[in-house]
Amino acid sequence: MNFFFGDFQAIFEHFKYGMWQTLSPFNAEKSPSFFVNDQKGFYHDFSSGKHGDIFSFLMETEGIAFPEAVERLAAEAGVTLPKISAEAEEQETRNRTLHEVMDLAQAFFQSALLGKDGQRARAYLEGRSLGRSVWERFGIGFAPAGRFTLRDHLAGKGVSAEAMIETGLLISGDDIAVPYDRFRDRVMFPITDARGRMIAFGGRALDKDAPAKYLNSPDTPLFHKGRVLFNHHLARKAAHDKGTVIAVEGYIDVVSMSLAGFANTVAPLGTALTEDQLTLLWRMTDEPILCFDGDKAGRRAAYRAIDVALPQLEAGKSLRFAMLPEGQDPDDLARSGGTAAVEAVL
Repeated sequence: MNFFFGDFQAIFEHFKYGMWQTLSPFNAEKSPSFFVNDQKGFYHDFSSGKHGDIFSFLMETEGIAFPEAVERLAAEAGVTLPKISAEAEEQETRNRTLHEVMDLAQAFFQSALLGKDGQRARAYLEGRSLGRSVWERFGIGFAPAGRFTLRDHLAGKGVSAEAMIETGLLISGDDIAVPYDRFRDRVMFPITDARGRMIAFGGRALDKDAPAKYLNSPDTPLFHKGRVLFNHHLARKAAHDKGTVIAVEGYIDVVSMSLAGFANTVAPLGTALTEDQLTLLWRMTDEPILCFDGDKAGRRAAYRAIDVALPQLEAGKSLRFAMLPEGQDPDDLARSGGTAAVEAVL
């Protein structure tokens, strides 16, 4: 999408604050050091040294990319942005349809968790001290064991098999006569993009003999797992308020840390931390904290993160590492020791 200076100017006209000063939104302080100059169209924060316009302010405080900042401010200002190409418009329309399919799937999984088929899944979650209020907060659900349960449900809602395949909800292939449900007999964790839109799922197997303990959606037009952080949407505001973000390894780790008071927690999606994910972390804070499992695998993940980070380091950007006791993961620590134990490690 192409933007022009005239568009910026039109948007900015709707967001004048006058010559004001207030407390810094970036650091805790008692005396105001944050200034906005509407004549020159910029802000300056003396406590942190941050400086920019309304677009960079939104990017800094909410961890979003420039195009999203422009779109959001334009919508608030009532400014019409330049039209995108016909091909991009068609893809955007298609993506909206796919988001709707994912919303229907999530609603089905949430309903299944509360139904008779979800008894074992509920017992598993309650055994991890995760009650109904937590299921609702994080949108947790359950995928029944049947091979065609979700497919038949969505078909009854008018969703085509092609859309289910395109979103990764069905497994298909030249050697598969009838596409079938990808997620079966699993506790389901919804994965959203930074704007809170449904894009994928992560499923935790209930059967201990399942080939994969955790299974993610495949890459789709909506989802590329190396470019997404689990809980990014919910953690973004908390990360800004606390001045840092914590990256852990798993879905349950994120949930348990959030319940212990650390809503600024995210996780990569079952892979080593990627360059794109590190960029997302740095958009939220200059010095993310990596808090991986206290075992050999967790330490290897930390060393790999260093290898990824070093070539990308620039002034003001760094990483911190919170080392857990041997054999513990963030979920263990949060459930056994609560907020105080996590704070001590951080």
